[in-house]
Order: sequence, then structure tokens, then C-alpha cells
Amino acid sequence: MQYAAIIAQQLNLNNRQVEKTIELLEQGATVPFIARYRKEATGSLNEVQITAIRDMLIRLKELDKRREAILTSIREQGKLTPELERQIMAAQSMTELEDLYLPYKPKRRTRATMAVERGLEPLANELQQQYSCNLEQLAAKFVNADKGVETIDDALAGARDILAERVSENAQARTKVRNVFRRSAMLSSKVVKNKEEEGGKFESWFDWQENAMRAPSHRILALFRGEEEGVLRVHVQPDDDTPALDALDRQFVSGQYASSEQVRMAVHDGYKRLLAPSIETEFYNLLKEKADKEAIRVFAENLRQLLLASPLGQKRILAIDPGFRTGCKTVCLDAQGQLLHNETIYPFTSVREERAAIAKLEALVEAFQIEAIAIGNGTAGRETEEVVKRCHFNRKLIAVMVSENGASVYSASDVARREFPDYDVTVRGAVSIGRRLMDPLSELVKIDPKSIGVGQYQHDVNQTLLQESLNDVVVSCVNSVGVELNTASRELLSYVSGIGPALADKIVDYRNKQGAFGSRAELKKVERLGDRAFEQCAGFLRVRESANPLDRSAVHPERYALVERMAHDAGATVEQLMQSKELRAKINIEKYVSADCGLPTLQDIMKELDKPGLDPRARFEVFEFDKNVTRIEDLKEGMVLPGIVTNITAFGAFVDVGVHQDGLVHISQLANRRVADPAEVVHLHQHVKVKVIEVDLRRHRISLSMKGI
Repeated sequence: MQYAAIIAQQLNLNNRQVEKTIELLEQGATVPFIARYRKEATGSLNEVQITAIRDMLIRLKELDKRREAILTSIREQGKLTPELERQIMAAQSMTELEDLYLPYKPKRRTRATMAVERGLEPLANELQQQYSCNLEQLAAKFVNADKGVETIDDALAGARDILAERVSENAQARTKVRNVFRRSAMLSSKVVKNKEEEGGKFESWFDWQENAMRAPSHRILALFRGEEEGVLRVHVQPDDDTPALDALDRQFVSGQYASSEQVRMAVHDGYKRLLAPSIETEFYNLLKEKADKEAIRVFAENLRQLLLASPLGQKRILAIDPGFRTGCKTVCLDAQGQLLHNETIYPFTSVREERAAIAKLEALVEAFQIEAIAIGNGTAGRETEEVVKRCHFNRKLIAVMVSENGASVYSASDVARREFPDYDVTVRGAVSIGRRLMDPLSELVKIDPKSIGVGQYQHDVNQTLLQESLNDVVVSCVNSVGVELNTASRELLSYVSGIGPALADKIVDYRNKQGAFGSRAELKKVERLGDRAFEQCAGFLRVRESANPLDRSAVHPERYALVERMAHDAGATVEQLMQSKELRAKINIEKYVSADCGLPTLQDIMKELDKPGLDPRARFEVFEFDKNVTRIEDLKEGMVLPGIVTNITAFGAFVDVGVHQDGLVHISQLANRRVADPAEVVHLHQHVKVKVIEVDLRRHRISLSMKGI
């Protein structure tokens, strides 16, 4: 396989592993399916490794596509030599390819092309030879007023323009300058004149300079955003051009003649006017790409933690979307998340209305047998929590603050309109808050991941890469948890391996018309769901009410016969085997090893028989803010408070302490030891203790510490 060896070498993997993974990917297998059900083929590669193979395969194919286009273009120009073709075929990166193509790339009119039009290319060729000559006599031959070359100086200047462009398009020269930039380029920024007041949030970078290749991603993105908003001017340049110019002189200047001096002048002009700006743009883009990748990595990890947050489970929920003036939209949901009742209470308009709101909440809890209360954590969230605490309910229940991030996006979406066509956005938003408490994953998949609000500079990064990465995370999370076939929404089903939006619609339509699925096998009756799709999706779907107990597990249907043989050999039914630890202990799995089913798969099967369909998410824990702290003005330096991690960035973690403004625990304040990545110390929605070290009321900034707590 043409790409396997390259990928295996770069990822430090076995050739055979990569070949089999590529083969499965080319057949349409998904990453979760390969990682979970094809361990023998891949040598138990995990999702991260399989994703890396997939992404590198895509890049190599794109490289070859571009390589072929370049060869075709140069061939059509009649300029493709055997040596050039060899160099193009040997190129290992897009940068190398584009460098080789640059001299042959169609371009707009430049000073060099205009000089060629004026007949000065032969003079440039003569100068490039750098032999002893009478420079004025040589250049005089090319003076031609009709062509706009009126003096000897005009002729020499035009020839130098041609040479300067040749220098800037020379692949070896570009590599040398690139190496200088890589060693010594500085990332610098200056404030644009008269933008000081308008760009106050970028004040820290009004006069900034640091080594470009060591700059952290969040600072790169901050500087680039400042430039995008017209506040900063940003440059990526070596602080000294001498090393680059010396390297170019050694390459192009070979004598001590007058013609050599003309070449030197052309080299310096080519560097400053063409080559340095070109490489600066390249490094600007390189830094942006590097920063984007890191920001996307942080966003993806935060999203994974958010999606895999602990679910409360199927409980009857009263959910409140708080508001001061417009009131608190209140909804009651059954254990399946279906809307039973909605109304608005106004606890903040008067004492009388507050009493009425408390009475109404008490009545709703009784009427709908509510088991938990979900309160949105936005405006009026803490105040609403205090109202709930003043209620006297007839049963013990918990009240939980729930993140509202993205709820407004969901409530105005086509998904929400389809679910609740007869209700307005406020009702839909409250329902979303309640369902998030029950099962964050099932509800959050309905929202564009970019709208969930756990990213860093998410609108500044490459949106295509961001979308692809976040989609991978959602797919991974959905398939790792598993999906109940008879209750899953279209949106949740669409992320299951092998299904997608179109098949998800078909499954829901079938379910609506025919009733609940009785087994996984019944999926094959769904229109357009063929054998390939069934193979990909079946293991990740659960049918809790199925007569076949394996349908409730992650055991793939292709292994049902194997499990039945195990049960038969143990003198039991499959259900008895799943219920008896003693029976399972007697099974020697090595007896069941075959050409396509090795120990890794057999070990997975035994784990599933032990705990079928086990949810990998952590158990739900109730959290409470400090009741004495509800506003930023309540904070005092030295306070130690409970908080929830709401966002993790490359420079630290943001923590909600219940004052409607998250505080920052800088990376230097996360632990007593040096921390390279905040994700080493904290995870999203983690319950932590923090100390207040500074409160800036003017800028609404809170600095926190977790050291020694």
C-alpha cells in the first residue's frame, strides 16, 4: 500500500497495523467501529491512533493530487525536465512542492515580467554569469527608448528586477531563509496610531516582542485578533536580516566583479522586497496553524469532558430558566424528558409575587412528583436558587445549577422547532436545561458544538478543522456511551457509527410507524439500512427490552453465535451466563480464539457479559456554591470558595464561584508543582476549592488560586 510505509514511519507504528487500518477505512469503516470491533486487524490501535492514520492518509492524498496538478501545468508549458520531475516526485510536503512550482506558476504582471517584456532578460542572464566585463558597455546594448529603457541605469535596474524575482523563487534560497526565520523570527506587535483607547483590551500587546516559534497559542491568537480588529500591527520577522542575507550572498554572489555587485544588489532587493515578505506570510500562516491546532485540541478536550459529564439519569425534573424582569420560565418533565407542563413565575418583581412563586413551585413539585430541580446558571440563576431553597417541599429533592451555554441556540434551532412546534423559545430553553441535567450527552448533541461555549478563540481558528475535530469528539463520545435505540433522538442517532442524518431519520420514521424495535436484528427492516451500515452501528445501539440479553450489551451481533457457544459449553443459557460470575469464571477464553477473533475481542466480550452496557460516565455528584457569595462585590481576597471548572485553556482554567463572572486560575496557580497543561490538573465540571487572590471590579476580573488548598 503506497501510503502505509510513510504513515507507519511518521507515527511510529507497525506497517501491518497501518495497512489494515487503511484497508478498513477505505471500506467505509468508522473510527469507533475499527477501535472497538477490529482490534485483531489493527493490533488494538486506539481511536487517537486510528484518527491520526485517517488524517495523514487524507493529507497524503491531497499532496499527490496537488503533485499531479503541478506536473500537468509544467508539462503543458513545455518546461518539465527529467530532473525537475524527479524533484517534484520526491517532494514530501506541500511547501516543498509549491517552492518547486513557484517559477512556473502563472502570475500577475510584476516588475520582473515587465522588464522581460522590455527585452532585458538577456542582460539579466549576462549579469548572472558574473564575469569580468565593461558593465556600461554591456548594458548600453539594451537601451531602447521605444521599449521604455531610456538609460543604462534603467537597463541595469530592470535586469536586477529579473534577478531579484529569480532569487525569491529559488527553492534552495527559500529553504535557507525559512531556516533563518525558524531560528530567529520574532513575533512583534505595535498599537495602531489613535487606537489606544478603542483597543484597551489589547493593551498588554501595544508594544510586544517574543520568539515566534516559542509563542503560546493563546497569545498568537490574541495578537492576530488585535490585528484583525485594526488595533495592532503584527509582524513575524528575524530581528537581524544579516544571517539571511549572508546565506543568500554565498549562494548567488560568486565573484568580485562589477557584475557580481549588480547580483548582490539584486539579491538584497529580492530578499527585502519579495522573499522576506513571502516567508513572513508563510510563517504568519504557520503560527496561525500551530495556534489553531492547539486551540482546537483544548476545545475538543473540553467538549469531550462536557459531553461525558455525569448524568443524573431518568428522573422527573422541574427546570427553571431564570430571569429578573421577564420572569422565570418553569417547565416540568417526565423521566423520559417529555414536557408535561410550563408556566412563568415572577419571584423578583415584588414580595407578593415571590410568595406566589414559592407556592407555585411547591405545588408543581407535588403535582408532578418532581425528583430534582434544574436551574439555569445565567442571569438571576443564584437568586433563583435562593428562592428554591426557601421552598418547603413535601419530599427530599436536589436543586442543581446547570450550564445554559448554547441553550438559546438550541431553542431557536430547527431541531427545537421540530420537537416543540407549539411552544416559544423560552419554553424550549427551559426544557433543554432540564434535559441537560438528566443526560448532558443526549441533549448537547442537538447543539452545534461551536455554540456550547467551552472553546478558546473559537471564532478565530480554522472553522473547517474545528468542525471536523469537534465532530470526531461527538462521534467518539456517543459511541463510547452507547445509544438506546428506542428512545434516542434523530440527532443522537446521527452520530452513531455508520448511521448519519439520513439513516437516523429513517430509523425514527420506522419507530414512529411500527413501534419500538424488538431487537437489533429488526434494524435490517429499516429502508436503506443495509448490511454494511448494520455492521457499523449495531454494536453501539442498545435495545433494553429485547428478548435477547446481548442486545442490551456492547457485544456485536457478529459475535452472538460465539457467546451462545460459550453458554452451551458451560451448560447454561446466555442470560444465565451473564448473571453468574461463577459460570463466567469457568470459561477458558483461549479455547475460543480463531483467525478473526483473538484475545482482545474475547476479553472485551467477557467484560460486557460481566457488566452489559455499562455507562463509562462518572456518578453524579450534587454541588453547592457558598450561600454567602452571590455577587462579585461579595468577593474578598483570601476567601476560599467551592467552584466548578467551566472552561480549560492553554493558560489556565476558568472557575464559576457563583457570582455570574468566572474567575481565572492561571496555569501558575493550579498546583504547587510546575504544570505544562492545565488538563493535567483539572477537568471540565470538576468540583474544586479555590482561593480569591485578586478582584478587579472595574474590568470584572477575578484571579483565583488552587495552590495548597
